[in-house]
Amino acid sequence: MSDWINVIAENALADGENVVIDVDGTDVALFKIAGEFYAIEDVCTHDGAEIASGELIGDEIVCPRHGARFCVKTGAVKSAPAYEDIARFPVRIEKGMVQVRDK
Repeated sequence: MSDWINVIAENALADGENVVIDVDGTDVALFKIAGEFYAIEDVCTHDGAEIASGELIGDEIVCPRHGARFCVKTGAVKSAPAYEDIARFPVRIEKGMVQVRDK
């Protein structure tokens, strides 16, 4: 897939909120932090569980199951028990809409 997908209005999320969207059959967690949007796959690389319902601390999401931490901005793993990064997706704002696309 190479087309950008409109997913949500730019002003629909408050800072610190997220929403899970479908991007070409993949669940993607879209976060708003300090007015910027970031998108990562909604999966903990430790055990495959969803990650979006975890606690957001600064720019890190904490897995609700086992406590692994990931950087929302880059998808990089920050603490065990996970050792693999989460896939990141491109995000842009176009005409007031947040758009995401598959890599």
